[in-house]
Amino acid sequence: MTIDVPQHILDALTDVDMPKLSAEAASSETVTLAGIDVPVYRAGCVVVGSGAAGLRAAVEMKRRGDDVVVMSQSAWGGTSACSGSDKQTLHTANTADQGDNFKAMARAIRAGGAMDEDTAYVEAVGSARMMASLQFLGLPLPQDPLGGTLRYQTDHDEVGRATSCGPRTSRLMVKVLAEEAIRLNVPICNHTTAVKILTEGDGDGPRVMGVLAIRAADRTDANPFGIALFSCGVLVLAAGGPGELYRDSVYPNGCFGSLGLALEAGLELVNLTESQFGIGTRREGFPWNLSGTYVQAIPHIYSVDADGNEHHFLAQYYRSTQEMASNVFRKGYQWPFHSTRMLDFGSSLVDLAIYRENAAGCRVFMDFNRNPLPVPGDQPFSLERLDDDVKQYLGNAGANQDLPIQRLRHMNPLAIELYRRYKVDIAVEPLEFAVNNQHMNGGILVDTWGRSSLAGCYAIGEAAGTHGVTRPGGAALNAGQVFGTRAAEHIGASGKAKIAPKTDITATARAGVSNLLEILKPGSLLTVKSIRAEVQARMSEKAGIICDGSSVAEALVEASQLSTQIRENGIAYERAAEAGRALQWRQMALASEAVLFALDYFIQNGGGSRGARAICDRAGDALPFDRSGPLEEYRFRSEQDAHRDEQIIVWLEGDAMKIRTRPIRRFDESAKSFFERDWPAWLTGRIYDLDADQ
Repeated sequence: MTIDVPQHILDALTDVDMPKLSAEAASSETVTLAGIDVPVYRAGCVVVGSGAAGLRAAVEMKRRGDDVVVMSQSAWGGTSACSGSDKQTLHTANTADQGDNFKAMARAIRAGGAMDEDTAYVEAVGSARMMASLQFLGLPLPQDPLGGTLRYQTDHDEVGRATSCGPRTSRLMVKVLAEEAIRLNVPICNHTTAVKILTEGDGDGPRVMGVLAIRAADRTDANPFGIALFSCGVLVLAAGGPGELYRDSVYPNGCFGSLGLALEAGLELVNLTESQFGIGTRREGFPWNLSGTYVQAIPHIYSVDADGNEHHFLAQYYRSTQEMASNVFRKGYQWPFHSTRMLDFGSSLVDLAIYRENAAGCRVFMDFNRNPLPVPGDQPFSLERLDDDVKQYLGNAGANQDLPIQRLRHMNPLAIELYRRYKVDIAVEPLEFAVNNQHMNGGILVDTWGRSSLAGCYAIGEAAGTHGVTRPGGAALNAGQVFGTRAAEHIGASGKAKIAPKTDITATARAGVSNLLEILKPGSLLTVKSIRAEVQARMSEKAGIICDGSSVAEALVEASQLSTQIRENGIAYERAAEAGRALQWRQMALASEAVLFALDYFIQNGGGSRGARAICDRAGDALPFDRSGPLEEYRFRSEQDAHRDEQIIVWLEGDAMKIRTRPIRRFDESAKSFFERDWPAWLTGRIYDLDADQ
């Protein structure tokens, strides 16, 4: 991208207007449940979530003749539509130069360990089709003059499979998919929050029968909370990740995901120990990841204490100005915190330094109008004194300008324009930021078609636990598209969503409504505000990038006590419209307990540091250093190789958390398909393994 990009082009990629929703049809059926007149909606399939993954599933089901409805807490208000970075990445197979090798790509996707190998291949081989279909819908991915897609290197990506539309890639994906859903007349029920999954059957045979929701449009004197019943034979959970789990978070406000919802229904969750943390601006202002060119411009990073004094704190951690500046640059494509990158003066020492400054009560800033100050006693910053990989990248980019803001404007003017939209001009003022929670790699356990452990229920996008310990940047957007399509294909092949069920589920729904009302207690001492403060503080302070066995065990006890208190005393609400939030915080408290339950199990069974967290241990074998010597407080355990080949699974049985491990599913790279032999399995539908649903 050159400096002279016309303003109207920058505007189009930054200000992405979303389509207007169609009018919603009113319910034509009502049932009285626990003394409340509840409207009934019927659909072959309900998709919970209107982000890129959920819309992909809905569009693909509608194309296959299924009866599908999308349920959205806030259309165009979730993570897909409201999150991004300097050039938000979509990770797909390379479609330029010499093409790609899907098996090699699958190995790269699963390289962090604890990921099913067949799932990695599904994501790799499905990526080219997903990218092409998004381009068909109008996603403006950049090309060279001969039609090859422009690529670059992202985190956990040694080849360069990343591409981008700019800072709003996922919002643009939501836009084109939403336009297609509206064109296909897919009903989207807005301001509708799923609060309970309804099932029938016991033991090994429970099956989805519907969903209870809180729906603003259905609030009446006879139904003050706006409870609505959605009867369906198939359910797709696509509500994203648990964005409210951490206080220090780059998720948009109000993103609860569906982990607690799934736990209450008995679904199995996997890899809850695995998350992503990285530098970004907090959601109190404008939540945004500061990866890519924001740090590749090499701004000056400093902190300010409570008395207003400025500190050049990174100089305490690196041995030379060149080493410090080069590692700031590397945060561009080594953005997520990784424990091993704290060693040997690597790039995650930057994250640790910022974490420590914030813990000490200091605020941390980037200044794009200043180059990094020198490490005391060393030479000043110079573009000529950088590590070879950094110097080569900036040279190829033509980023040889004097100041960081000039280099950023040259490499990516959209990065500057974006913050201006939110009344922050980084060309004029420093930008405050922190290390934040950004993504949950774990989630609902699914197979290669997106099926969960509950019959009739699928999970896709960040709701699904398809990722391992790490993932290439942008792989999550691809996974949501691949599994959204595969779930739709499987549902279509099953025939279970062709028409809305006419089954009478009044008894099940009545029990469900009674359960919800038991939680909503106006006189309870527990409030939405108090639960939020407790859960988020505990997770940020004891289960973030730095944790230890005793702190996690203590946090688990506290989380379990909170869940018990909620069951016994309920949650207060100030007005009827707040009831939905109270129910969501009950589920978020449950999700927090599940994460800590898995993390405590992992640590107690010898689990070491990997991916998102450093497991600090006085007897640990890994020791980071700063400029003055060893950082004994942050000595940590290394990962055990055996743990890379298994996954931790958590579920709720009654009121008790249960846990087990299972080996990852393998993928035989030597196996080859043969057309005449394998075609009948496709023609007859045997590839869908539908017998497993019976």
